[in-house]
Formats: sequence, structure tokens, C-alpha cells
Amino acid sequence: MKLVTFDHGGHRIGVVVGDAIIDLSGVADIPQDMNALIAGWSSGVSEIVKQVVQHRQPDFGLQDVRLVAPIPRPGKLLGTGLNYADHVVESGLPFPESQIWFSMPASAVNGPQDDVQLPIVSNELDYEAELVFVIGQRCRHVPRERAPEVIFGYCAGNDFSVRDWQLRTSQVLLGKSFDGHAPFGPWIVTKDEIENPHDLGIRCFVNGEQRQASNTREMIFNCYDQIALLSQVMTLEPGDVVFTGTPAGVGLGYKPPKWLKVGDAVRVEIDEIGIIENTVVAEPRI
Repeated sequence: MKLVTFDHGGHRIGVVVGDAIIDLSGVADIPQDMNALIAGWSSGVSEIVKQVVQHRQPDFGLQDVRLVAPIPRPGKLLGTGLNYADHVVESGLPFPESQIWFSMPASAVNGPQDDVQLPIVSNELDYEAELVFVIGQRCRHVPRERAPEVIFGYCAGNDFSVRDWQLRTSQVLLGKSFDGHAPFGPWIVTKDEIENPHDLGIRCFVNGEQRQASNTREMIFNCYDQIALLSQVMTLEPGDVVFTGTPAGVGLGYKPPKWLKVGDAVRVEIDEIGIIENTVVAEPRI
């Protein structure tokens, strides 16, 4: 199932069927925001949604609404770095012996088709195509073999990174935290629809030029490894969002670097999940 948050006179949640949406807003016994929907999914909400999908005609065409991030305000927004071997090589950094993590603020969230700003304070804006997963249940100390149980679903994401701010210190937080630099979507594909999240083609294009082409099997630490580690540190909760790292081909890896410019269209594709595409615009001077 593809679950979506969209704007039509306010944020609504729905199910994507073909090129249309069945609106779940206002349906009895269905929570009215995505976080609550995910939290109640295994307690009967999923069956109610299935019944609605079986017996109701679509309410909107996808082209008639604006898709927003499936989870507009996640409780946690986490990212991992240097998680594909070829990206480690192009970065010129040591091969990681353990997982590298950073947090991003909720203000970094952006929609799958929304503009992304080139900051006033930097010209070194870069792209990073990434598989994103969403936590489906409250959990702590999850063994790796049980990690699939706590994933709700998957999205495509782009971890836009401001490289000079990222690399000026040993802490990458600032370069990963600019407003609107973490678009993901276009929807959440529930995990039952994905046979193997670690065998998905992942690609990135800038103005139609392919820059990244890899497969999620090339992750150094896969989604289950990530959950096993993170859950030792913090309680993971429904609606938490995790960016899982990017393969080689980022702008920084070119000689000279290929930084994004105003007007660039950046497209991320992940097999079995979907496409997001964001256009770079100038940050307005207030």
C-alpha cells in the first residue's frame, strides 16, 4: 500500500491507487495524521483502511493535489554517513569501522516535489539519493533478526548537503540541517510491498544527467543493522524517519565538484518505491 500526505485545503492523508488518491480524512476510526495512522496500524487500523480501499472510488487525481512529505513533522529525523563503499572512496575518507550518525531538525523536512533553496551563505549545495525507512512501532534494544518487524515502510529521499558547512568541523550537523534540505516521499510504501529493501536500484539525475546509479545491496550497514544499533541508544517511535546513506556520484566527488545551481532539477528514483524531484531556487533575502 502507498500512503500519502497531501495538501487540499489543508493536510490530508490518503492511499494512492494508480494515478489517484482515496482520501482517508474524516473516515471513522482512522487517525487523521500519518504519525497516528502508523501508530495504530497494527491495532486494527490497517484493516479499516483496506476496507475503505476496496469499497470506495478515488477522490482526487495525483495531478490535482500537492504532495507533502509523508510525515511532515517526524519525532526523529536521522541520517547515516559513509554507508556505501564507493562513496567512501570518492570522499577520500577512511573506511568506517562503525556506523556514523547525525540528526536533522524537523525544519529540514520537505515535500517530494517542493523547491529546495540554494542558501545565501553557500554555493556548495550537493545532492545525495537515499533510501529512507519509517519506524512503525515503539521499540528499544531490537535484535538485528527482529529489525524487519519494526519497520513500517520505505520512501525515496534526497539528503541535500551544504558541503562547506558540513566539512568545516568534525560535526556535520549544520551542513545537514538547512531548512527544507531533506525532501522524501513521494509516499510511504508499506513494507509488505517490498520483497527485499536491500536489493533496490537507486539513481539520481541532475537536469536529466545521471549522476548516481547503484543498488541498496551495496550498503555497508543495511537497514536492519541500523535499527539494531540505534535502538540500543534511543527509543524508536512510530513515524521516526531514517535516511540510510548515499552511493557514489555526489557532486563533491567530481573534479572539479559539480555543485547545484539555481534552476537545477534533481530527481531521485528508487525501484519499487517511486520518484521525487526537487528544483533548486535561490533563498530569498528577507
